[in-house]
Amino acid sequence: MSLKKEIGRRRTFAIISHPDAGKTTLTEKLLLYGGAIQIAGAVKSNKIKKTATSDWMEIERQRGISVATSVMGFEYNDLMINILDTPGHQDFAEDTFRTLTAVDSVIVVIDVAKGVEPQTEKLVKVCRMRKTPIIVFINKLDRPGKDAFDLLDEIEKKLELKVTPLSWPINMGQYFKGVYNIFERSLYLFEPNKQRVEEGVAFSDLANPELKQYIGNDAETLREELHLAQGVYPDFRVEQYLSGEICPVFFGSALNNFGVKELLDCFIQIAPTPIGRETEERHIDPQEEPLSGFVFKIHANMDPNHRDRIAFMRVVSGRFERNKPYHHVRLNRKLKFSNPTAFMAQKKSIVDEAFPGDIVGLYDAGNFKIGDTMTEGEILHFKGIPSFSPEQFRYVENADPLKSKQLAKGLEQLTDEGVAQLFTGRATGRKIVGTVGALQFEVIQYRLLHEYGASCRYEPITLYKTAWITSDNKAMLDDFKLRKASYLAYDKEKRDVFLADSPYALQTAQEKYPDIRFHFTSEF
Repeated sequence: MSLKKEIGRRRTFAIISHPDAGKTTLTEKLLLYGGAIQIAGAVKSNKIKKTATSDWMEIERQRGISVATSVMGFEYNDLMINILDTPGHQDFAEDTFRTLTAVDSVIVVIDVAKGVEPQTEKLVKVCRMRKTPIIVFINKLDRPGKDAFDLLDEIEKKLELKVTPLSWPINMGQYFKGVYNIFERSLYLFEPNKQRVEEGVAFSDLANPELKQYIGNDAETLREELHLAQGVYPDFRVEQYLSGEICPVFFGSALNNFGVKELLDCFIQIAPTPIGRETEERHIDPQEEPLSGFVFKIHANMDPNHRDRIAFMRVVSGRFERNKPYHHVRLNRKLKFSNPTAFMAQKKSIVDEAFPGDIVGLYDAGNFKIGDTMTEGEILHFKGIPSFSPEQFRYVENADPLKSKQLAKGLEQLTDEGVAQLFTGRATGRKIVGTVGALQFEVIQYRLLHEYGASCRYEPITLYKTAWITSDNKAMLDDFKLRKASYLAYDKEKRDVFLADSPYALQTAQEKYPDIRFHFTSEF
């Protein structure tokens, strides 16, 4: 099949939400339709022993939350669908921000009872900045929740999105009867505990009196609400969705597998095929023949028995082929991969080729860092894959002197994943771990013990923020380093980092040393 056709077959998207909105459950049901799994696992349930496919790390199973982005691919209606299920918890937002650089569109999941929550606002803001096309799925309609109009108003105000409903709920909670699919002009009736609702009832004319046979007295309410909705919300236009100007909205219940197929069927029709990416040098079009791709995530120990480390690469252009040498731009050398993999969470299968939009797993012996570029020789640097300045800090101390090598290796590999950053104090040599959220400390401690056999303890450190420092004024930089020696560290790339212990300390340093640049993301 030609490169153009393969690109046309692909849809690569992320599912994002606040924790507990039902994101991972929705992912499971989408996989069910793709035939990728036979039985969907509940994220939290003592009755169901199977856990969610995308929550494969031991700590995820215990806590009932996603702490790492999972990549899953499956075929549906002769299309190749790549889903990236992201962590909802704010402490892992950095992983999600980077994942959003690797997708072409997004589905946002919102809980009908809770409405728009803070983490959703942050993530959607990133999507808006990038003009990423968004579809909204309002979940848990089988439970009592907010009025549909109120919810849509809240989405427009808090997320600053222009919405248009493509389905409409008929009641909710214990009175939930189903949805009317505006996109397909058909009625889908809700039956609790039924695995799949395959077929809707065609209703192109809601004035048809037969509607009452299906939903009783709710028929008149549905007509009135839809008439009002059509007057309030704009008509759906694909080009406006693709440019990020308008967001279609669907209603359903992922747990009951209701509204999911309609969402998927509409998504594959309207969602963008793989789009190009900007590099520092030029724009890359997916249909260019030479391969290009970037690493947006690294994961250590996907299989603890083999201590394997995998770099996740998004293919941007060309055709990736197994055993073909490619140019690693940062290292300036050729690498070839004998066992590149495609993913179904932690289940991996070797692939012979991959195309734009695909996420390929590359076994890594320590060659990759987040943001690295692979090409067929051209020097390219993809933009927009930052590491953020951490907000929480701890000293790391070895709790078992016999395991110092394991601890060093574990810290090195886990911080390569980008969920935390490792700094070394210039004056003391002490290791400092910086994270965006407190839960990451617990995850690191847990994984060090269970994956590397190393135990650590944390000690408090008073830090407000870290900033990478650069300057063209060598004399000023040398003076700064001399006077601030006890507040300096270096990161894993041996770059200088200023450890500000208070907002005042940072502000005075910036005022006193005007020729020094203080960077709060690693992209500089």
